[in-house]
Amino acid sequence: MRITKLFRNSVIILAGTLCLWPTVTWSQVPSYVRPATRNTGGTRPPAEKELIYVTVPGTLEGTWDSAGTGIVVLDVANNFGFVKRIPTWDVPASAFPMQVAGVTASVENQMIYVAARGKLGAWDLKTEKMVWENAFDGSCCERPQMAPDSSFMYVGSDLKDFWYVVNPKNGELITTVRSPLSPNAHNLNLSHDGKTAFMSPNGKVMGIADTTTNTLTKTIPFPDNVRVFVLNHDDSLIYSNQNNLLGFVIADVKTGAILHKVEVTGFPFHEIWDVTPRPRIPHACPSHGIALVNNETEVWCVDGINNYIHIFDNTQMPPKQIAGASIKTNGGAYWITIGLDGKLAYCSSGDVIDTKTHKIVGQMKDEYGRILRSEKLLDMLFVGGKLTRVSNQFGNGSIAVVEPASTKK
Repeated sequence: MRITKLFRNSVIILAGTLCLWPTVTWSQVPSYVRPATRNTGGTRPPAEKELIYVTVPGTLEGTWDSAGTGIVVLDVANNFGFVKRIPTWDVPASAFPMQVAGVTASVENQMIYVAARGKLGAWDLKTEKMVWENAFDGSCCERPQMAPDSSFMYVGSDLKDFWYVVNPKNGELITTVRSPLSPNAHNLNLSHDGKTAFMSPNGKVMGIADTTTNTLTKTIPFPDNVRVFVLNHDDSLIYSNQNNLLGFVIADVKTGAILHKVEVTGFPFHEIWDVTPRPRIPHACPSHGIALVNNETEVWCVDGINNYIHIFDNTQMPPKQIAGASIKTNGGAYWITIGLDGKLAYCSSGDVIDTKTHKIVGQMKDEYGRILRSEKLLDMLFVGGKLTRVSNQFGNGSIAVVEPASTKK
């Protein structure tokens, strides 16, 4: 009798433990992979969906078809798991696809826009069908950027000295803005209010345009070729990688002066780079990738030689490298996109990094388990099937919005 009672009590305890186990383990899952309403079936799915739209082929590194073509959609709440692949342009088996050169999206138009070296196209996010495409004068296209109200879009020519201004609704050309000192149009950023375009070539002179008049207003010369660059929250500073620097420079937008040159220390650079013949380094520069992180308190700088992301304290000038804070990536990370709310960083190495802990928490992979090494992706939030928020493809800065004390409850 005693054995039977002991056995019965043990079974009850075990059953109770198993009932509690899912709650305990789920509570240990980080918030960014735990949706507000768990997607565990039932009659009504969660209203919100946070999805990563990764465009491929979206890198200069690797083979042209290493992850196929199209837009690969991943679910943030499901450990960045594969959702679907949206077809873009049909490519014959005998041909190579156009390389994707940038991506942006519009809440107002409910469209995603993909720039390739050959065309610019728009897809309806509801139907996932192409709405329009345009090759313009045949010199299209580099990274596009959408105005905050979606009234216009700037997009670079394919390594020429001008930028297109496009109507996002129908793809019609509004005008072009030329910057004669800026050949090899490459990267493009808009100010946070959309009134200023920062038109960067793979060259030393950045063109600045007024988007209300679509005219070039000034140029800023840099010490070397401008590569990936980002803007701080009030668009007063430019943080930019340079061709022959493991690190970045900081330029003052108003004066055009180079304020600081910041170099990574403690990692091999000069002994690898300053040799003849120079070894092949991806993107032909030591650093190709930069972001302002954690409300601009940190600068993250890619190290394409050693496959690291180095972190700098941006609360002081010049920013100071944080000892022991470098992140070893799973392959070359040549672009950093900061997700919505700034909690996660998406790298072209396929790594997803928690910005607070500096830990890799996921990998972006397609339906075949292939790592998505794309430098052109967006973090997008859908509510009731409609796009409500979208990240910028660049890791531009932002500061925390402090709620006034009078409004707090």
